[in-house]
Amino acid sequence: MKAILVDKNDRSLHWSDVPDPVMQSNEVLVKIEATALNRADLMQREGDYPPPPGAPDWMGLEIAGTIVSVGKEAQKNSSWKVGDKVCALLGGGGYAEYVTVRYDMLMPIPENCSMVEAAAIPEAFATAYLNLFIEGKIQAGNTLLMNAGASGLASVIIPMAKAFGVRVITTVLSDEIAASIKHLNADVVVNTRKENIAEVLKRELENGHSVDVAIDCLGGEIMGQCLHYLTHGARWIVIAALAGQKTEIDLKNIYVRNVRIMGSTLRSRTPTVKAEILASLVRDVWPKVASGEVKPTIYKVLPITEAEAAHDILYRGENVGKVVLTVE
Repeated sequence: MKAILVDKNDRSLHWSDVPDPVMQSNEVLVKIEATALNRADLMQREGDYPPPPGAPDWMGLEIAGTIVSVGKEAQKNSSWKVGDKVCALLGGGGYAEYVTVRYDMLMPIPENCSMVEAAAIPEAFATAYLNLFIEGKIQAGNTLLMNAGASGLASVIIPMAKAFGVRVITTVLSDEIAASIKHLNADVVVNTRKENIAEVLKRELENGHSVDVAIDCLGGEIMGQCLHYLTHGARWIVIAALAGQKTEIDLKNIYVRNVRIMGSTLRSRTPTVKAEILASLVRDVWPKVASGEVKPTIYKVLPITEAEAAHDILYRGENVGKVVLTVE
């Protein structure tokens, strides 16, 4: 089969021949029809985010496709069968024609959802669910701060939070970007080129709408400034540090306000935990996907042979929502 490999010299991407995957008894073999991009793919390409043991060397954390073979243990322990349309969360290997997947890492494609949309679901939706409901313990009536409102993850987290009765504050870098994410229906959109987000959170606190949960992919200096203006007992969840790896924190504020700061990544979770998250997604979120309350935002669709151009979109930060590669 073919897969996207990274040239060791210049980090360029090439659609190349690789060995066919060997299916284990607890796995199914999926013919990939679409795979979505994540920032983790860029990090892996640059050598900063290696795949977990046992995963293929090539990138790709989420796919949609059709089951073409089912292992004996997978047959015994699940209802999957050849011909089922599925999406899957992977440790890696989605940039290819085929992939083997543990049977409990598969999900049925939700009703009213295309293959392209389904490919954009597993990683982003699982990350959203993990940080909103498991780490964040968010509840209806709470207020969420989701930084970087134009990111692929925000395009999932914001509507998911809204669908469960959460008030959402998000940040963007321009009025044009704010207009482009209007369909996500965030309650407050802050253009950080015009307003200081810490001052906005201070105002929200004074008005009785302080932040209960923050999902932060930026970090940097501004993080420490924002921590002063959260709800007592708030959870600040750090998932990346795109704006800088260091910040200054007033520790007295942390213990007086009972604020919890935690780091969170989906990829580091055990397969058992990931399977539990996926099962919770199908139970709790799939009905809202089928009804149209929650949908992935697709920015652009390109063929897998144009993976380099797709990566460039993420490197430039121009996408509002997910970039998806199709596999013919």
